Amino acid sequence: MKALQDLEIFVRTVDTGSLSATARSLDLTPAAASAALKRLEEELGAPLFVRSTRSLRLTREGEVFLAHCKPALAALRDGQLELASGRQQVSGMLQLAASSDFGRNILLPWLDEFQQLHPGIQYRLHVADRVNNVYSDLVDAAFRQGEPPDSSMLALPLDLNNRRVLCASPAYIEKHGAPLSLQDLAQHSCLCFMLGEDVYDKWKFSRGGEQVTVRVGGGNIANDGDIVRRWAMAGRGIAYKSRIDIAADLAAGRLVRLLPEWEGEPSHIYMVLPGRRQLTPGLRLLREFISARCAT
Repeated sequence: MKALQDLEIFVRTVDTGSLSATARSLDLTPAAASAALKRLEEELGAPLFVRSTRSLRLTREGEVFLAHCKPALAALRDGQLELASGRQQVSGMLQLAASSDFGRNILLPWLDEFQQLHPGIQYRLHVADRVNNVYSDLVDAAFRQGEPPDSSMLALPLDLNNRRVLCASPAYIEKHGAPLSLQDLAQHSCLCFMLGEDVYDKWKFSRGGEQVTVRVGGGNIANDGDIVRRWAMAGRGIAYKSRIDIAADLAAGRLVRLLPEWEGEPSHIYMVLPGRRQLTPGLRLLREFISARCAT
């Protein structure tokens, strides 16, 4: 559906701020993505972006259209998935791997929903905070956040707009106050994640063209991202979490975002497979389903 893809290109370009990044995420050439935006602007009779050599900025018309486009696109995706599920009844075992936080709190309910659409699917789900090797481990696909993995593997983007954010519970803020600057983090208990023997205590931020790395400490350390999240909700300190992992906590007020003027480092979400041959019909449908959920 060319019209649906044109809308997808528009929304992703707004999210990524880059037409080339959007093209890569959809396996298109930059020229094809640019032609789609021009086609959409011609159909609407209005410019959607102000373009310069270094950036894209929404016009007023683009802002108005975006507010209507996102919910409409989500509804179209749901309809497309429902039709696809009716046409293609997939079955069999999917062996999947995911990180602790994303696997338990985000992926699990989505897999339950997908299984209702495809009751012939069963899962063998590996949830742990370690980097699964999709060659040697018994998994068909792994869900990863962060930088794209080894180029020898197939990394299918699910969400290229996800970033890390600073957060703490209302109880922690009431007791200790909120940091007013990144430098203030040195005076706070910061909850860190570790992978193997490596402690991730260097938190990276950007604002405009400014890049800052802050070394933190003073708080608990865990090799399980969900434990770090639970400590943060319990008021034990400040956490630096993937936005998608704590979106429900932020919406419910269990956690509060801190220093929102600073962007955390990207935490892009991928489905990783050994190669394109391993992209079975079941995994292809699951990838489309998870991509749609990440976009809503």
